[in-house]
Amino acid sequence: MNSAPDITAAPPKVKHPLLWVPTGYFTMALTYNMLTAAAVVMFSNLGMDNGEAAAYASALGLAYTVKPFFAAFLEMYKTKKFFVLLSQVLLGIGFIGVSFAMNMPNYVTIMLAFFWVLSFIGSSQDITTDGVYVTALDAKSQALYCGWQSLSWNLGKLAMMSVMVVLSGVLHEHYFKHDPHVSGPEWIQSWQLVFGLLGIIMLLMAVWHWRVMPDGARAENTPKNPGEAISTLMDAFVTFFQKQGIWLMIGFALLFRVSFGFLNAPSMLFMKDTVENGGLNLTNQEFGLIYGTFGLVALLIGSLVGGAYVAKKGLQKAIFPLCCCVNIPNITFLLLAIYQPESATLISVGVIIEQFFFGIGSVGFMIYLMQQLAPGKYATTHYAFGTALMGLCMMLTGMVSGHLQELMGYTGYFVFVMAATIPSFLICWFAPFPHKHE
Repeated sequence: MNSAPDITAAPPKVKHPLLWVPTGYFTMALTYNMLTAAAVVMFSNLGMDNGEAAAYASALGLAYTVKPFFAAFLEMYKTKKFFVLLSQVLLGIGFIGVSFAMNMPNYVTIMLAFFWVLSFIGSSQDITTDGVYVTALDAKSQALYCGWQSLSWNLGKLAMMSVMVVLSGVLHEHYFKHDPHVSGPEWIQSWQLVFGLLGIIMLLMAVWHWRVMPDGARAENTPKNPGEAISTLMDAFVTFFQKQGIWLMIGFALLFRVSFGFLNAPSMLFMKDTVENGGLNLTNQEFGLIYGTFGLVALLIGSLVGGAYVAKKGLQKAIFPLCCCVNIPNITFLLLAIYQPESATLISVGVIIEQFFFGIGSVGFMIYLMQQLAPGKYATTHYAFGTALMGLCMMLTGMVSGHLQELMGYTGYFVFVMAATIPSFLICWFAPFPHKHE
């Protein structure tokens, strides 16, 4: 019997990084933002209540939270490129499967099961794409293409939260001739087409990366067997808790963005909900333009400003002002809930302000993890632990956020979000800085 063909076989000549770095990170972002962000909009369209919509979408973040604990096992078998291609093929098939499953009477249960599996496949895609980037490029090239990496991921987010969400609304209103402000099963058809398109994009990306992506190399400390992987992970875990000031640093990782965790899903649901329920009654097209486009551009600009601010002031001096940037602008959603403006311009201004300042402040979180939490023998793993703690916070706060909003109403809930900023201010005030940087 002939052996199965090696799907990772690639042309011998190493292709230019610009052929695969942008498309690799664009594809990663499509998956993540579909499952954890655009899903909130879709669930709302389909008629789920806010509690269910926020809880289901937030729970899908679990796979991305725990990925540091299974990343080492993917290192031991085949090549990194093999797992990138495999994950993208499975994602393509999976999203097309979701499209067909939405024809079934009990489609919500089946769709959620698909999403749960796809979230773990998507997190594996993240791990192995990062692995190719780190091992196929030298340090100079990594630095050179880092900007492309970040830009491409954000373009993927833009494509999902703006283009795909807008497309669903256009199809629903203008092709299928349904009322864009009414939620229910009428939305199934437009989202089926979106999932079909998303699946085709994933399969095309797999073919493209088969042609242009390098295999990636094994890191020097790659475990040789599962036992060694578990032993290394346990040592990284033990040494993590031996760090100076570790409990306050864990508190920082958990609490710095806690108010945003409570704000994230309900803010999207608020923009979609009816005026009678206290929302802004935006169509998918309006939401995609205001939140998915204007908001994301403001976030990117804010991130650049935040990075420049930290570079000038130093993180220790900048951390509390950055905390203010993350938390205080949340009041824009409280004001929007109180006044419920009909003007798209006023709504856009509110979203832009909140996202711009969040972009400035969120830089502080990532730099703190890199400079204070991560340094040591297992810097990469400990950095991943820090981002996992942040992901855990986002997941847990997101899962309860919709239910709390239903209990409090939008105005009351956004008052609660402002109160939830207090732990963030406290942890920033007491955050340790064991590693000094000029």
